[in-house]
Amino acid sequence: MFKNKLAFIGLTLSVLMALAQPAIAQRMATPAKHAILLDATTGSVLFEKDADEPFPPASMSKLMTIYLAFDAIKQGTMRLEDEVVVSDEAWRNWNNRGSTMFLRARDVVTVADLLRGIIVLSGNDACVVLAEHMAGSQSVFAEWLNAKATELGLTGSHFVNANGWPADGHVMTARDLATLSFHLVNDFPDLYPMFSEREYVYKNFDRNKYNRNPLLGRFAGADGLKTGHTEEAGYGLAGSAERDGRRLVLVVAGLSSMNERMRESARLMQYGFRNFSHYPLFKAGETVDYAEVWLGADKTVPMIVSEDVALTMSRLQRAQMEVSIEYTNPAPAPIAKGDKLGELVIEMPDRQSVRVPLLAGQQVEEVGGFGKIGAAFEYLLFGSAGAEKTN
Repeated sequence: MFKNKLAFIGLTLSVLMALAQPAIAQRMATPAKHAILLDATTGSVLFEKDADEPFPPASMSKLMTIYLAFDAIKQGTMRLEDEVVVSDEAWRNWNNRGSTMFLRARDVVTVADLLRGIIVLSGNDACVVLAEHMAGSQSVFAEWLNAKATELGLTGSHFVNANGWPADGHVMTARDLATLSFHLVNDFPDLYPMFSEREYVYKNFDRNKYNRNPLLGRFAGADGLKTGHTEEAGYGLAGSAERDGRRLVLVVAGLSSMNERMRESARLMQYGFRNFSHYPLFKAGETVDYAEVWLGADKTVPMIVSEDVALTMSRLQRAQMEVSIEYTNPAPAPIAKGDKLGELVIEMPDRQSVRVPLLAGQQVEEVGGFGKIGAAFEYLLFGSAGAEKTN
């Protein structure tokens, strides 16, 4: 296996494997029992604490109900203007039970109103009414929630109800909440702005009209997502903010008060924006280097990346980053376009190495007859012209 070191002076554009990169640093401390901070542009985890331990998510699990509703609207099976009748059972069970939208039995309410009742007011009643409208019952809707969670890769979550009301087995992890938040931002750009709405009043019931997200209006760029609180779970937040085209997603849980939630959310977000930057390396289809070809009609073949490659790093990590390529030299012909030839290897302090496949950028046919003999003789005399070098 041949290894070729690369030096970078200019860098280009973005996005490696979203949500798949290991944590960069653990130097921060937080009183939150569970926390994760990630750069949604590159998927880099900037900080985490017990991010894979399941806990009662309280109202933050309403994000999963919102995802199913947004998805139905996107697919065309439900519309924002659709009218829903509040069932007597939903009113009996959820009238003034926890946070509420103040729905009344047999009210006719639109899907848009229900979504704002969930997003802005955190209405437990709104979640149940929406679940009944979509699936017929909460129990069936919970099955839908779990199926969608599996589809999205939420490996530490299980849903029993639509609103996060405390129930045995109703759990999520901070990492799953961050993944779900990432999908809400990226999968529904037309609907996501609902999360930034700071107040909503349903039929003059203004006792509960303000969005409880402590970042909205207080932290520059904040535009979502959802708070949560129960006695068992403490105070939590799944939040997101975007500055200069760079988005961070934060999840904290298990805090002791609303004030502590506000302080920690802003502090951790500020830590991410202040201490880390986004560094593009290669665009999709860009040639990283050339491999020698053994017995090929062309003597070299370009090695390309199929996806944009970018990382989020601290200044120290950027200064000490090493980028190299590993591949078999020479690569034997025939070579089909898209064949894996090697890997791009990115190494830096306090972080696992990142490996990106390098693919053949073009087809290379095998030479025949005397061409093979000549190429073999030349290789025996002169060896590979691709001896290790630093650019």
